[in-house]
Amino acid sequence: MYNFKTVAELIELAEKNEVSLAQIVIRREMELAEQTEAQVRAKMISSLEVMRAAIKKGLQEDISSMSGLTGGDARRIEKARLAGKTVVGDLFSRALANTLAVSEVNAAMGKIVAAPTAGSCGILPGSLLTIADHNNCTQTEIVDALFVAAGFGVIIAQQASVSGAAGGCQAECGSASSMAAAAISYLLGGDNKAITSAAAIALKNILGLVCDPVAGLVEVPCIKRNAIGTSNALTSAELALAGVESLIPADEVIVAMKKVGDALPCELKETSLGGLATTPTGCKIKSQLRQNSLKTERNE
Repeated sequence: MYNFKTVAELIELAEKNEVSLAQIVIRREMELAEQTEAQVRAKMISSLEVMRAAIKKGLQEDISSMSGLTGGDARRIEKARLAGKTVVGDLFSRALANTLAVSEVNAAMGKIVAAPTAGSCGILPGSLLTIADHNNCTQTEIVDALFVAAGFGVIIAQQASVSGAAGGCQAECGSASSMAAAAISYLLGGDNKAITSAAAIALKNILGLVCDPVAGLVEVPCIKRNAIGTSNALTSAELALAGVESLIPADEVIVAMKKVGDALPCELKETSLGGLATTPTGCKIKSQLRQNSLKTERNE
């Protein structure tokens, strides 16, 4: 009864039932999971707690990935922010630090929420929770916004993909950025038109982004692309809430993303056979990591 596959269907259901987009997504989950609203909300609260814990861990602990390629950048951004050394302002800088914190926890094999994937896990919590805390939003309001993000994630997954291997990084960081933009717009009181425009603008802005992880690891350039995804989400929400509309409807943008992903060569879809992965430095890093791995195996 509350199933939807497109943004247009989601909005139609909300308007027909005279409820919010969040409530439609909640009712869909209740039907699929055969659970009460309280149970469904409890699960999302649990996810929210994991997101907050990942931010805290990434900012307070000295963590690094197993490869040694990444770690500590979130704390560097936070240190600069606290010292007032920011180009983009305190709020924006805080969002970037929070985003990198979650992404670095993921690279260090810590606990995160894949939203929608592990490789793009920093964007939604980094942007949404920063804005929510800045505006003193309640837990209920944040949870509702997360359900809106989930709804758009479901739609993108059904019409296109959220997999880097299938559609490039546009399907991961692009989708996460679109979900975050929609959630932020909803959280700050945007109407359905603003929410869908924010989602569409965010996805348009990262259309065609390739997936080219150095040495096959979800670290370089993935973590910094999470920061760009957060920047994009905040920009898109800002535009949409000011009344800037996406001339291309969200559903058409999603389908376009699918077509672009299908057109990308396999070298640019998580195979590490193109892009930054095949630069001289990228190849050197891969070779060095392989040598380190062989040494470890011999010692064992």
